[in-house]
Amino acid sequence: MATPAPPDSAHALPSMSEVQTGVPGLTLRCWRDGDQADLLAHANDRSVWRNLADIFPHPYRRTDADNWVAYAGSADHPHLLYAIALDDRVIGGAGVMAGEGNFRFTGQFGYWLGRAHWGKGFATTCAMALKSAAFLRTPFVRLEAPVFEWNPASMRVLEKAGFAAESVRPKSMFKDGEIIDTHLYVALRP
Repeated sequence: MATPAPPDSAHALPSMSEVQTGVPGLTLRCWRDGDQADLLAHANDRSVWRNLADIFPHPYRRTDADNWVAYAGSADHPHLLYAIALDDRVIGGAGVMAGEGNFRFTGQFGYWLGRAHWGKGFATTCAMALKSAAFLRTPFVRLEAPVFEWNPASMRVLEKAGFAAESVRPKSMFKDGEIIDTHLYVALRP
């Protein structure tokens, strides 16, 4: 297989305004003004924050929601950033953060859902849809998803979405007052 052509610039990922999941009413769509209230309602939850990198603040305030929607909804970044929407209401987020330089063909893959939507299969469905879209429509050849040791549910989501456990990084993360292991899951372009 030939290596895909690298992006001409850091902002060269194609526009994908919406990714269909195959589940009626469940989509990955661009963030837009008006999403702040739903975002705030789901994001300001310690249980959600505990499973995400500290770039995701807690408590989650209205200014955080305003800043995120403005950033993620703009074209001024090299990432794939989506709202997970159910009947057009935001219930979470998903995305692929583009690597830089020698890592430009690797994307950092992640997702989160509001707690009210856990255990319904939405995370797996969205992870599968995002992975497929990223490999079909972008130059990424590798997607990486780190998972905190206390989150086996997310490990199962990634396995169901076709990611493989690549490594355990002992004592590699400080989160919520603890030094913990992270499990690295990886998907490669077919």
